[in-house]
Amino acid sequence: MQSARCLVWPIVLALELLVSGCTHSATPSESSQAGSGAAPPVLRIAMIPKGTTHEFWKAVHAGAVKAQTELGVEVIWKGPLKEDDLKAQIDLVQSFTAQHVSGIALAPLNDKALVVSVKSAVDGKIPVVVFDSDLKGDAHASFVATDNLAAGRLAGVAMAKALGGKGNVIVLRYQEGSASTHNREQGFLEEVGKHTGLKVVSENQYGGATTESAFAASESVLIAAGAGRGQVQGIFCPNESTTFGMLLALQKAGLTNKLEFFGFDASDKLVAALEKGELQGLVLQDPFNMGYLAIQTLVSRLRGGSVAPRIDTGSKLVTRENMGQPEIQRLLRPETARWLGETH
Repeated sequence: MQSARCLVWPIVLALELLVSGCTHSATPSESSQAGSGAAPPVLRIAMIPKGTTHEFWKAVHAGAVKAQTELGVEVIWKGPLKEDDLKAQIDLVQSFTAQHVSGIALAPLNDKALVVSVKSAVDGKIPVVVFDSDLKGDAHASFVATDNLAAGRLAGVAMAKALGGKGNVIVLRYQEGSASTHNREQGFLEEVGKHTGLKVVSENQYGGATTESAFAASESVLIAAGAGRGQVQGIFCPNESTTFGMLLALQKAGLTNKLEFFGFDASDKLVAALEKGELQGLVLQDPFNMGYLAIQTLVSRLRGGSVAPRIDTGSKLVTRENMGQPEIQRLLRPETARWLGETH
């Protein structure tokens, strides 16, 4: 028995040493090596549009949600309720900067008023991508938007063709300080100005940020220009709210189908008006693609990639003749419900 115990104890001791060797506590250096493979924290991106009620912004939001899903980031969508609440937008930029979000995508309501807030964010190591409407200065990493000057020219070319280069034209502007719509208006006026037979009889009236204000301004300018007496042959509006406000005013005055009317952006009601001939054309941006590319560009910047200083998201003129084309249908009816449905 004594000899058996002498044989067992060395075996037990060897087993204990083997087990203790396999279960030893990690040293600090070993712990850091194990942690080095851990997933990095999810990027939190604040996306601040000009407003949240127009169909255009819903499509932008949907594109951003698609990018969020594909890129594995978190997009916080928050903007002013109305597109004239500049203070609210400035407060949002400053609030997200104080929260130290990873990055900010911003559609500035004013091309100058947001400059200081954006620079403050960038100075705090929070990169900013501007989308839809330009911003003065060079603090932001990239500008993702429609070439609005070229888009306005599309409408100007179409107007000149529709009127045969002759007639009186109204431009109902959007609001002062909005770089995107200013460029559309400018592009339209430059193209119309190439035709000596075309006369712009009103270009200094602003529709404002809502359909209601645009409707009131439209009624006033139609009366002042003598549209009811046949003294206006063409009208151009540079965004969704001014286009719809003008449409309502023309319907009330019984002037639809009696002049050439070109607008900007799409909604169900504007598409229906186009189908009925109450609108002769809509210049469409690609807001879904704009939202997607704004987030994609910002994520690329955050992950150390290089980004282009300017990214054009494209525009097309839609008429009754081409609105059935698949590419046009995609612009007229973006996948808003599909992507926003996932967030509710």
